[in-house]
Amino acid sequence: MELTQLYANLFNQSIGQISSGEIEIDRQIDDERDRRRGLTLLIRPDDEIKAGVRAFQEELMKIDGAQYYQPSSDLHVTALSIISCYEGFDLSEIQIRDYEDIISQSLDDIPATRLKFKGVTASREAVLIQGFPMGDGLGILRDRLRSNFRSSDLQQSIDSRYRLATAHMTAVRFREELRFPAKFGRKLRDYRAAEFGEMNIKSFELVYNDWYQKSNIVKTLRRFTV
Repeated sequence: MELTQLYANLFNQSIGQISSGEIEIDRQIDDERDRRRGLTLLIRPDDEIKAGVRAFQEELMKIDGAQYYQPSSDLHVTALSIISCYEGFDLSEIQIRDYEDIISQSLDDIPATRLKFKGVTASREAVLIQGFPMGDGLGILRDRLRSNFRSSDLQQSIDSRYRLATAHMTAVRFREELRFPAKFGRKLRDYRAAEFGEMNIKSFELVYNDWYQKSNIVKTLRRFTV
């Protein structure tokens, strides 16, 4: 399915429910006992894009400041979740160098890729910034990583939750009931086609992370430049 249509379907399925306050609240987002950890290859947005996302978040904060607004330091696009977060996963269980080697091989001669961030979509759990890869580089990388990891004997759970096809960034997660759901929904509609900027992908980060990619928990294991 075309990415534009996928995002549209998600928005159309969710906006009515959000506007009526029928959201799914994340009860673990403030739980300091949450020990779900994983291994992810991700892309960081540049400062201009971060600023655009922050301005959007601030508009939503005026309506409802109680939700979880992803800090600028934590914004990211998941290139691929290599080990999906689960309770108790620890780096001592794996040899990081083996993972680095497969990623390096997969990145070899990858076509240059540009990401465009335009518009917002949403689910009952979160508000997302729509990302659109321009060119085939990211798709080629994901397919190489899938193939290379699956042909290895390394621990991995690629696509175990769903097959990643988007390039979105999570901007907001719902942690409380919406105070003004109709107004919140209208603001999402206002930003449905907003421009957040474009960037060339210059690097990827391999990180040990929690479910939310909180910067005080995330450990950057290696940065790969392209």
